[in-house]
Amino acid sequence: MGICVILICAAFVLESLLIRVRFRVLKNHLGNMHSDPIADMLNRLKNAAAVKHETVTVPHSRVKEQLAKVLVKEGFLKDAHTKRRGVRKYIVLGILGKDGSPLFQEIKRISKPSKRTYSKSQDLYPIKNGYGKSILSTPKGLMTNEEARKQNVGGEVFCYIW
Repeated sequence: MGICVILICAAFVLESLLIRVRFRVLKNHLGNMHSDPIADMLNRLKNAAAVKHETVTVPHSRVKEQLAKVLVKEGFLKDAHTKRRGVRKYIVLGILGKDGSPLFQEIKRISKPSKRTYSKSQDLYPIKNGYGKSILSTPKGLMTNEEARKQNVGGEVFCYIW
């Protein structure tokens, strides 16, 4: 009877270890889960710029891709292109200029999942005396505060960048 109990305990311990290993492999495959993917992208940009990395890789989504295109168009990113690794898509963002310094000083997330922030077109003012931009999600797509003011549309304020 003693050997049976030991074998049952050993089988239980072995099974729980296998479950842990499978979970760890699954977690590494999926990457880190975040409740706010836009904030995750902005934090990766900020951290990579702080340590002067040339590029940063973020998981792909259409909103992130549109945000990257707006940042490239406004001159805050060097380039942005999509790559595939297996079945997953990623966006590779170039953040350093020709002199080796980041093309932006700071990025600040404004609208969060816990507190959405919306702005009318009349309330869109220059950021940092015109040196910065705010990125908005409007019915006409993602655009800067200047473009939204010209087109007379408001929307959700994603972030400020300068």
